[in-house]
Amino acid sequence: MPTKKLTTHWFLPLDKHETFLREWILTEHKDDWKVNVLGQCKSWMDLGLQGRAVTRDLDWGVPLPKDVLGGEGKVLYVWFDAPIGYISATKQWAIDNNKDWRPYWEDKDTKLVHFIGKDNIVFHAIIFPVMLKLHGNILPDNVPSNEFMNLEGDKMSTSRGWSIEMDDYITDFVKKENGGDQMVDALRYYLTQIAPETKDSEFTWKGFQDAVNSELVAIFGNFVNRAMVLMHKLCGGKVPPLHADVLDDADKKMFEEILQTKTNIENLVEGYKFRDALYEVIDLARKGNKYMQDKEPWIVAKSLGENPGNQKLIDNSLHISLQLCANLAVFINPFLPFAAKKMCYLMKVVDKMLDWENAGKPKLLSVGYSLRAPELLFRKIEDEEVKQQVEKLKNKKAQMENNEKEKAPAEMVSPAPEEAVVKGSIEFGDFAKIDLKVGTITAAEKVEKADKLLKLEVDLGTEKRTIVSGIAQHFNAEDIIGKQVVVVANLAPRKMRGIESQGMILMAEDRSGKLHFINTGTVIDAGSGVS
Repeated sequence: MPTKKLTTHWFLPLDKHETFLREWILTEHKDDWKVNVLGQCKSWMDLGLQGRAVTRDLDWGVPLPKDVLGGEGKVLYVWFDAPIGYISATKQWAIDNNKDWRPYWEDKDTKLVHFIGKDNIVFHAIIFPVMLKLHGNILPDNVPSNEFMNLEGDKMSTSRGWSIEMDDYITDFVKKENGGDQMVDALRYYLTQIAPETKDSEFTWKGFQDAVNSELVAIFGNFVNRAMVLMHKLCGGKVPPLHADVLDDADKKMFEEILQTKTNIENLVEGYKFRDALYEVIDLARKGNKYMQDKEPWIVAKSLGENPGNQKLIDNSLHISLQLCANLAVFINPFLPFAAKKMCYLMKVVDKMLDWENAGKPKLLSVGYSLRAPELLFRKIEDEEVKQQVEKLKNKKAQMENNEKEKAPAEMVSPAPEEAVVKGSIEFGDFAKIDLKVGTITAAEKVEKADKLLKLEVDLGTEKRTIVSGIAQHFNAEDIIGKQVVVVANLAPRKMRGIESQGMILMAEDRSGKLHFINTGTVIDAGSGVS
């Protein structure tokens, strides 16, 4: 049985820094930080920041120094201690490499960026910055937080077997005869394409197949292969010259597109929009395909017997296409490095060409230079491979569930009822004792060290209440703000994880175990009674 006892803890006085945090986050960075980061920070501050305990009464962790008053038997809270490790790791690296660590954390020209998941926003955008400010260190320039990525319609979970292990992917795709580095880049491509930069996303094997087949193979790889094949067929395997006297608007437009793509990628990467930056690369290849289709050098070649001068038109279209291929290699390198290096190999240029300073240049390939025979950059993903992976995922989950059932005591393993159980009858007076009201969720956050709990602020019209609800595994905190719910308003307060819960939200559970809110269907005034 738990017992209560008096104890003393050390606190980080976040409440004393709320003015600074509001100015720094909500004013200075309102235009360059992600909306989801700003929203979660604002939600925390609107609830009113409180001093946060940075010590714990535990027998494991980093102990407080013995000379600290009241520090005996206490350790540092992990999210107070862990960020300090970023600094100490830098210092250790500097010692090992005879460098000075201080500029990394003290120089105003240093850019500090916190790449995190959304469950760590508060620690890296509020708590750690206050620590840095108090210590005189630089503050993060940005906190680009990603949302969560789900898998085939459900949350990823290694404990439930609903996950993709890298060892499995390497065995099933990379180590296969038709695998290799191209399949590493294929996964990189899809994960970047569906990156949950602003909202939760989902990995599906069908989506992986579509991304590889319809974009990497049919657009990017197709353009590079066509340019190389036609160059060998129509220009003797060498980079043809560019003839200024027959240069037309479409030719000039392609050079402009290359430069514009460089600018677009730079701006998007600087804004931590990697998904959109990758789209720019694929879109440029798409434009290259259209350019070549419009030019039709293979059709023009049929007229050379009557008009030899048309070779200039062929030369120009393929010269521009090959320079575009070289630029595509530079542009794709940050995302798909193996593909970029293979393109360098095919073009017989050194990897140094991939340096970003070369991006956008119109003469990356020298006229008259012979290139290697074309090779496909990517292969298609077959339907059977998708089917096998989905089945493998389902089988792994089923096996994990069976293992759990075997471990559980016999009396705890019981099949779910086919029909809802109807409880015994009650008198109307019993029901009348329950005060049901419509409420609106105005704020929500995960409860620390509680996987199932969300701390909610619910507007009941005349008052706002804090309600702790065990729905964290069914809903994301930011997604339910603004939802109307039905609240048991006269339920006796109860402390959960040190938070006083002042009511209960009614939920319905379907046969699969998923929870659903009970609500009015239409928005009505908060505080309205339910009878």
